[in-house]
Amino acid sequence: MVLLVFQSIAVLLFAGALFSALGQQLPSSLDRDRGRAMLRVIKDDLKKNYYDPNYHGMDLEARFKIADEKIKDATSLGQIFGIIAQALLDLEDSHTFFLPPGRSYKTEYGWQMQIIGDKCYVVAVKPGSDAEAKGLRAGDQIYTIDGFGPVRENFLKIQYSYRVLRPQPGMRLVVIKPDGKSQQMDVMAKVQQGKRVTDLSSPDIWELIRESENEDRLHRHRYLDIGDDLFIWKMPEFDLAKEGVDDFVDKFRKRKGLVLDLRGNGGGAEETLLRLLGSFFDHDLKVGDLKRRKEEKAMTAKTRGDHIFTGKLVVIIDSESGSAAELFARVVQLEKRGTIIGDRSAGAVMRSKQYSHELGVETVVPYGVSITDADVVMGDGKSLEHVGVIPDEVKLPTALDIAAKRDPVLAYAISLLGGNISPEKAGTLFPIEWRK
Repeated sequence: MVLLVFQSIAVLLFAGALFSALGQQLPSSLDRDRGRAMLRVIKDDLKKNYYDPNYHGMDLEARFKIADEKIKDATSLGQIFGIIAQALLDLEDSHTFFLPPGRSYKTEYGWQMQIIGDKCYVVAVKPGSDAEAKGLRAGDQIYTIDGFGPVRENFLKIQYSYRVLRPQPGMRLVVIKPDGKSQQMDVMAKVQQGKRVTDLSSPDIWELIRESENEDRLHRHRYLDIGDDLFIWKMPEFDLAKEGVDDFVDKFRKRKGLVLDLRGNGGGAEETLLRLLGSFFDHDLKVGDLKRRKEEKAMTAKTRGDHIFTGKLVVIIDSESGSAAELFARVVQLEKRGTIIGDRSAGAVMRSKQYSHELGVETVVPYGVSITDADVVMGDGKSLEHVGVIPDEVKLPTALDIAAKRDPVLAYAISLLGGNISPEKAGTLFPIEWRK
């Protein structure tokens, strides 16, 4: 599948018996050999498929040779994975990254953070978590995480490291409370040990299905009617088939106004993006040019003709709106089809494909890599990578808004379409949900 997504760093399924236990245990010679094998396969994938044959000026052979030598001296399996990941991160490409084998344990931190404006805030704390017990609260500003100051430029890498590459049992945080006072706290994660080997021919498969269903629930599309004229669509990702897009558009096609909430939407499938754009324009529309290694190709959205939405459109974006979500917002902005409000988007806009591999024969460890196969140049001749979409109107919640669970941004979006709802009420419409 062709992806326009930067949050696809989802953890792969794990069969852990092929590797020594994670943590500080020294890796075996077999672990090192397998890490080096992963590195070689990933380098071959990159050489064959990366859109820029010059690799942004990086000497690919030299860079991977250095990584190979480092693996020989690595002191943990986590360090091996980090070395492989860093070889790709050096490209500074939002869509090219290592997808390591998953783990036999689950790590839940119990709190969520987000860049808002130029600062990082806690946006939610799970009831009953250690974070709650230690006094971490929504609206707290995260000043440092284990000594690192989270900013826009490093935030995606921090998330990738802690949530995918090397989950930690806890973090040392320095936070600034809404009253301006700073506080240091050690917040522990909930670590749940699972099976080291998952047998897909046994009842284990039902546990995987339940986990998948729970994940689907957290990422479902939500929507709401505001009176007879307005419709709100909380779209978590671009993951719908054409028929799914059409079904959603039919829900609001005859309404006077639509709020499309793309906050937290990291992107998704190109097919979904083009079908959705075709539902807002009465003519075929060039989204941009795909610049690949050997060719340049136009990306075009075909109109749905008589089945388009012709009412007023407001699109909300934030710092976690990435890739396909950014492309949608920018096209609407360039074509003056609607109003974009919120925060500057992620600036993670490339087209990529994922390549899956496995190690082992009887016991299999899957791993993979996401590789950019095209840059996307918009109709104004510019790429959004590392730039993002600047809203027509910047609207941000304050620390006090976050603490009080108010949503002044959604309330303002509704007001632009003639509706009237308080920030307090808007904050209850799409509450944050947690894994069960």
